[in-house]
Amino acid sequence: MVELIPTRSRPAGGRWRAALPVALRWGLPVLWVLWASLAWWVEPRESTEAQLDRDLASGRVVTFQRADGWADDDAYWGSRPRLQHATDGGLLAWTVPNGQIRYVFVDPPASESSVAEADPSPNPRWDARLAAVAEPWRGVNAAAHRMTDAAAVLAGVLTVLWLARLVGGAPPRAGTRWFWFWIGLLPFGTGVLAWTYREVWRAPSEQVGERSSGWRGLGWLILAGIGIAMLVSVAQRLLGTTVVPG
Repeated sequence: MVELIPTRSRPAGGRWRAALPVALRWGLPVLWVLWASLAWWVEPRESTEAQLDRDLASGRVVTFQRADGWADDDAYWGSRPRLQHATDGGLLAWTVPNGQIRYVFVDPPASESSVAEADPSPNPRWDARLAAVAEPWRGVNAAAHRMTDAAAVLAGVLTVLWLARLVGGAPPRAGTRWFWFWIGLLPFGTGVLAWTYREVWRAPSEQVGERSSGWRGLGWLILAGIGIAMLVSVAQRLLGTTVVPG
């Protein structure tokens, strides 16, 4: 006879605890790549009146809106630029079928009519042409608006998962929770990637030296934030706003 040796099954809670590090190890980077791809695609791009004229002539304008500009003063890196709606604003924004958002600075409506009277050769008033072929901003569920909402959802999920692990998980080894909280506010989610790399991918087996404090994290947030902004500015000058929008 063969003696059967009973095996102890792992509790369900233990299986979840074992699977969580693996899910974080791969899930956070994958979510970030998905978010970054969508966010880059739907980031508003400055265009020209000639491009607006071509989009109108080809019937590619889906929605449009006049505005004073873009509001992007949220400290949260996952926030999206918001149009500051104004019927007499000098900015025209429109969406196209591929999901991109374009904008151009034009004369306010009153100025456009006076220009058209003085010189009949330019295009008619943009507002009239746009209203004839396109819907108001958010008037329809355009691809650009759906993709913008999807990017916001991905950023929210990524942030919630990161915060849940940072606050509810084991204490981080390279820095305190406050250190990583400040680092996590870096633009474009780069802080979340830094935490994933240092605390998940290359986590030391034991505590080595003193952990970085929250004050150090705040300092890194300021310095790295300035550095990232400078890099983006240089990249825009070298590659153009089509490749590096913002």
